[in-house]
Amino acid sequence: MPAQSIWTLLSWGPDGWSDDIVYGALITVALALATLPIGLTIGFFIALAKQSEEPSLRLAANIYTTVFRGLPELVTLFLFFFGVPILLQHLIHYFRPEATIDVNSFVAGMIVLALIFSSYASEVFLSAFRAIPKGQYEGGYAIGLSYGQTMRKVIVPQLLRIAFPGLENCWLSLLKDTSLVSVVGLAETLRNAYTAARVTKHAFLFYGVAALVFLALAVVSSFASSAILRSLGRREAQR
Repeated sequence: MPAQSIWTLLSWGPDGWSDDIVYGALITVALALATLPIGLTIGFFIALAKQSEEPSLRLAANIYTTVFRGLPELVTLFLFFFGVPILLQHLIHYFRPEATIDVNSFVAGMIVLALIFSSYASEVFLSAFRAIPKGQYEGGYAIGLSYGQTMRKVIVPQLLRIAFPGLENCWLSLLKDTSLVSVVGLAETLRNAYTAARVTKHAFLFYGVAALVFLALAVVSSFASSAILRSLGRREAQR
């Protein structure tokens, strides 16, 4: 391929595809960042349920993680994106026969990725919970703290520091899994790279660019994770 042709294809404007690739990268980051707090919150409470003294809570939490860790991510996405609207359509039909259900690809991807992410994050949180000595809880109760105060002031700061390396790996997996949402039409990095490759017939170039985008996001995430981990360590040392 001539050098001029490469720079034309990677230029901005109507003759190039860089603006589409950058837009796709922004959607990728937005999807991952929107998914992260939901997945972390669900994962934290699933971990709490797994160590609960209530057998029904433990059973429900174990079923949850078994299902979403066991199913392929793509199957889960298809079930939610195509199956849930059909189910809701049948339910709503009894009340409003003319109503139709459409699922936004970004929202569908966010929900499915959050369910998958939380199932893995819960195991990370559970391991971190088990690494904290029982004496930490007892010490909090001994000075008059309630369960909630003990969790917030004593347990959670330690939990975050212990769980953070594992959660970093979950985050990197989440970044890569955002590419799955391209199959339901979301214009993220891989989808736009696929479109560019199909139109221009230069598949290696644009899939290579997509690979570099994901690699760059992983490198930036690693630097950010290191900074956050150092910050958590300093806060723990000041306690």
